Amino acid sequence: MAPKQKTPKVTRNPDLVRGVGKYSRSKMYHKRGLWAIKAKNGGVFPKHDKKPADAAPAEKPPKFYPADDVKKPLVNKRIPKPTKLRANITPGTVLIILAGRFKGKRVVFLKQLTSGLLLVTGPFKINGVPLRRVNQSYVIATSTKVDLSGLNVDKFVDKYFAKQVEKNKKKGEGEFFEAEKEEKNVLPTEKKDDQKTVDACLLKSIEAVPDLKTYLAARFSLKAGMKPHELVF
Repeated sequence: MAPKQKTPKVTRNPDLVRGVGKYSRSKMYHKRGLWAIKAKNGGVFPKHDKKPADAAPAEKPPKFYPADDVKKPLVNKRIPKPTKLRANITPGTVLIILAGRFKGKRVVFLKQLTSGLLLVTGPFKINGVPLRRVNQSYVIATSTKVDLSGLNVDKFVDKYFAKQVEKNKKKGEGEFFEAEKEEKNVLPTEKKDDQKTVDACLLKSIEAVPDLKTYLAARFSLKAGMKPHELVF
């Protein structure tokens, strides 16, 4: 098929000589209908607002690019959700710790902290477990409960358990070769008093129930022939 012939563009004001048009400026004003446009807008040509100019880049792009692709860190848009507490764990429930330093110990659950961790205690006077935070994934909830009436645990938050970071002091030439004595971490007096206050309140409730003190002091363990899936806690 032969290509379609494009209609040649015809100028409204053809040149008589190069640079000299056939019609005058005033003639073209009427021929183009500019008078009608002006009449519609009250004798003034319509003005259009200029488009906003694109913002200039803050940094000039480099002329050369690295041979290897530079990985950009992805923006983390994840919003953390509050940890849901298991239905069988309520304030006063006796829990069995399954991992860590106090594995097998029975503790009393006091409250859930903002971080989602559980605030528990032995009490310390019965089984040596102080006020500490535990992940609910590493505990078994029992049917035994302790009365927490009269116990105020509002002051215990995640910041309460934060470690105090001390700056390392620069050693001199003489101290560098001398054997330094290791300083033991001493528990602040305030935290000791808090533990005694919590223990005193819990001991009143525990001693009111027969054999509960012995139950909390005993360590949980599995023996030969015991089937964990058949145990009722």
